[in-house]
Amino acid sequence: MVRRPKNKINLPNSDPDWPLETELVGLEFELATKVDVSLYPQYTIGLHAWFLDQVRSTNPELSAYLHDSESEKPFTISALDGELVSSGKQLKIFAHQTYRWSVTALSGRVVQWLAQWVKNLPSEVSLRNAPLQILACNIVHAPTTYTQLLNAEDGGNLSLRFISPTSFRRKGHHLPLPVPMNVFHSYLRRWNDFSGIPIEQDTFLAWVDESVLITRHQIVSLKILAGKKGAVTGFTGAVEFSLTKQASHNPEFYQLFYALGKLAPYCGTGHKTTFGLGQTRLGWSSQVVADVPEVESFLASRIEELTEIFTAQRKRTGGDRASEVASKWATILARREMGESLQVVAEDLQMPYETVKTYAKLARRALKVE
Repeated sequence: MVRRPKNKINLPNSDPDWPLETELVGLEFELATKVDVSLYPQYTIGLHAWFLDQVRSTNPELSAYLHDSESEKPFTISALDGELVSSGKQLKIFAHQTYRWSVTALSGRVVQWLAQWVKNLPSEVSLRNAPLQILACNIVHAPTTYTQLLNAEDGGNLSLRFISPTSFRRKGHHLPLPVPMNVFHSYLRRWNDFSGIPIEQDTFLAWVDESVLITRHQIVSLKILAGKKGAVTGFTGAVEFSLTKQASHNPEFYQLFYALGKLAPYCGTGHKTTFGLGQTRLGWSSQVVADVPEVESFLASRIEELTEIFTAQRKRTGGDRASEVASKWATILARREMGESLQVVAEDLQMPYETVKTYAKLARRALKVE
């Protein structure tokens, strides 16, 4: 750990300027607050917004790409790792406790920005009513390239730990299971977008379907808040994958299988990885991570309940984009029920206040009809 001299944090065991060819890196920040403070359950929205604001203030061109690009997002962020407990309708974090927060970069452009940013970090991560002082910054996933991942030693079983709730989208619904095709498809999408070594998706996924087995697993499912709107059912725990004897008959895909496994800690698994979901690590652990604060689980369940009601109503009336609108209504109403102001909800969702106010009225009216 490196303590901060003045307004700078140096990376331990490494020159702050990692090799220019670096395409992937993972950083972990150690954070603390001087007094006990409360956080709203969807605080990862604030972490996401703060990080993007850091990019915007120093590199507007990169900021526009991160906001507007239709490709996969070339970064991930985690939720806070540390003691968070439910306190009424909010979460509480405690003074003089250390909380860890990680950021990874998946492309050379973001890595280069990080290299400059860490030389002059701000003094704190600013969340609503909860300034978190930056104590230290460590490299947790070593600087590397996609070619180096591809050429690294491979063989044997591949074990992955899913340390934050992980879920996939399938036919308009959430799939909270580590099905090999879904797991490796999520890695391949990032690989094809950022590696410069594209792989034919359908052919590789057909090989995964035939060749990748689940040797053992220890997982649990749970409901969790998901980004700016909605909730998902995800899983945490550990999964061990192996290959059939015939898998090595395709050496290209055999090699890629292990490269994608090594990519997993950098890119995360499934969707909403820029809001803390899908955090992934290499190696097996029998300890299943499933500690979601009660208030967060309650809000996620309420959003899911309301989404189902509003979706059913809109489908009956032939409304377009039923699921999308239902999710917005559900998120707004559930957060209002938790005591949050509509102005704050509007800011988080990046929607006009009047629109959010109208949606809240429509949602309450629809709920009475039900």
